[in-house]
Amino acid sequence: MDQKDEMDDKGVSRRQMLIGTGAVAAGAALAQFGGLLKSAEAAGGSTEKWPWPYEKLDPAVTAEICYNEWYRVFCGCAVINSVFSQLREKVGEPYKSFPSDAFVFLEGGQVGWGTICGSPAGANIVANLIIGPRIAGATAGHEISADTMQWYSEAKMPVFTPKTPKQPTAIITTVSDSPLCHISVGKWMKASGFALASPERKDRCARVAASTAYQLVEYLNDWKDGKYKSTGDFTCSKEFGITGQYNCNDCHGDKVPEAPQVKKS
Repeated sequence: MDQKDEMDDKGVSRRQMLIGTGAVAAGAALAQFGGLLKSAEAAGGSTEKWPWPYEKLDPAVTAEICYNEWYRVFCGCAVINSVFSQLREKVGEPYKSFPSDAFVFLEGGQVGWGTICGSPAGANIVANLIIGPRIAGATAGHEISADTMQWYSEAKMPVFTPKTPKQPTAIITTVSDSPLCHISVGKWMKASGFALASPERKDRCARVAASTAYQLVEYLNDWKDGKYKSTGDFTCSKEFGITGQYNCNDCHGDKVPEAPQVKKS
């Protein structure tokens, strides 16, 4: 724009107009979302009350939905949508009013930062909304989330193969030993020889998301049947006095943080 901001005949600059327009649009979006929440509450399914009702789903159907959704909204959002889109039909509210697409930021390990992969992050959101918070005594939601992270880290990914792959190239499997996007994708790229922007890498991540959605539904179905049992190993933080798991060295090498030990009185 020119150094002198363009002015209309009332002395209002284009920049001010754009800012004002943006504020109006944001306000309208918030008002619309508020209306959706009120509609959900009126229908007896307030999004503020949780845990939410769950009906068992087919893991394979869920994985197929997730695989195709990845190409629209990427990993975390695809996992959430693969479950909630079906529960919108089976249950209704509060799923109908939940803005699943808002979680597109989970892509790329949280907006491209390469931290926790969006697939287990999306699965954790689903599990905790359905089962409830640990602070209220619903430990299964916490355990399913932790088990998903460990399963993701130890599985030969991708596990799931779609019925109609979007890429004909064979997709090799690798073990990340970490829930981090940077490590998971990096190890696969090194082993496969495909670059980050390649169609093969994208299809690999779509299949990883689908694999995670499949595993998540299996956990949730077992929980619904009352037969879910956690298999996770949560001893690392107790042993070393700092949150973590036994997979530090890929990132930290010999610089693993050492927490101060509690002094005995």
